Amino acid sequence: MQNDKKYQNGFGNHFSTEALPGALPIGRNSPQRAPYGLVAELLSGAAFTAKRHENLRTWFYRIRPSVLDGAFEQVGSDHLASAPLAGPVTPGIPLRWDPVPLPTQTKTFVEGLITMAANGDVGMRAGSAVHVYACNASMEDSYFQNADGDFLIVPQMGRLELRTECGILQIEPTEIAVIPRGIKFQVKLLDPQARGYVSEIYGQHFVLPQLGPIGSSGLAHPRDFEAPTAWYEEKRGEQKLILKFGGTLFAARLDHSPLDVVAWHGNYTPYKYDLKRFNTINTVSFDHPDPSIFTVLTSPSELEGTANVDFVIFPPRWMVAEDTFRPPYYHRNIMSEYMGLIHGVYDAKPGGGFEPGGGSLHNCMLPHGPEAKAFEEASRAELTPQYLGHTLAFMFESSYIFKPTRYALESSLLQKDYLKCWQGLKPTFNPQLR
Repeated sequence: MQNDKKYQNGFGNHFSTEALPGALPIGRNSPQRAPYGLVAELLSGAAFTAKRHENLRTWFYRIRPSVLDGAFEQVGSDHLASAPLAGPVTPGIPLRWDPVPLPTQTKTFVEGLITMAANGDVGMRAGSAVHVYACNASMEDSYFQNADGDFLIVPQMGRLELRTECGILQIEPTEIAVIPRGIKFQVKLLDPQARGYVSEIYGQHFVLPQLGPIGSSGLAHPRDFEAPTAWYEEKRGEQKLILKFGGTLFAARLDHSPLDVVAWHGNYTPYKYDLKRFNTINTVSFDHPDPSIFTVLTSPSELEGTANVDFVIFPPRWMVAEDTFRPPYYHRNIMSEYMGLIHGVYDAKPGGGFEPGGGSLHNCMLPHGPEAKAFEEASRAELTPQYLGHTLAFMFESSYIFKPTRYALESSLLQKDYLKCWQGLKPTFNPQLR
């Protein structure tokens, strides 16, 4: 069942929805008898004693409580992993990968997840993991629940329909969705194939970055985030619920769909955002502002101002800086950066090798920047206003060092010659030429 209402996520604002009229109790969270014979269930995304503006919780009014989900048994996973990772030492060089190939055998979203890198410790609720996915089949009688962290899903190819306990979200490339820790969901494909990226956040939930001197407008605005359309599923027959808990996968057999929430209210919900609505801030004089101006969402760490994970994008924008080397400058950074490309050509890597669906990893203090061709062209370019209108790249940036998985280091996707993109750089220093 479904209605046509959408509700915006104000990051902390309380909102509610119902798929049947009058299904949402008014004035009581847990009435003795809920409407339609529903059962009240609380999902808490924060400690009960968290500050009021940080307290995350949602009351579900569902057909069956989650205690009926069944007994879980451990199951295997080919390429899905969590931190801390065992295995190879993290290489002290930048790394880059080709796009993960689309599957030739039937794979759902969960079956198509591959972990490329991780940091922190899933059991200590600190750090994150970077996954890619490639799939060609919808989840029909299976569902997924992640007790370890939030999923930030970044499609690169193919539209997805995310059916969740809170309702339905549809996303496509240039849009993102966040499924918070503990929310059960199912992924349907709206196109024959799909591929993209996932940042799994073990630590604090994503919030909007503080704007400081930028003021009240700019970057991502709360009004542009959308919560799911009201919907529920009353489905009988054998189903499977896959649970990720402590870095391990478990599965339980159910005789019903776990997406049977008819109404809910609270502030702990999946949400989506259209990256085209990001209001880019940039210089209109000279030099580069710090890349933090491109931050869409941030997962804070215990150290104020330092992120567990920042989600950063490089969207279409005007470049107008005078007497300035316009591509990203060469740098070493306290943060560790996993970068992906949704479409187009990234301005620092025009020579190929960084393709949509691929990725690169520049860990803490490892030098990186424009390849030789980009440096030479930008150093000689006439500095007229330039519009970068056909590209969308992003970063998962973390204060913790990313450790690549064994798959990432041993797969044929790893580019053995990545460092060659800088080898064409020739010194032009001349002490006689001022």
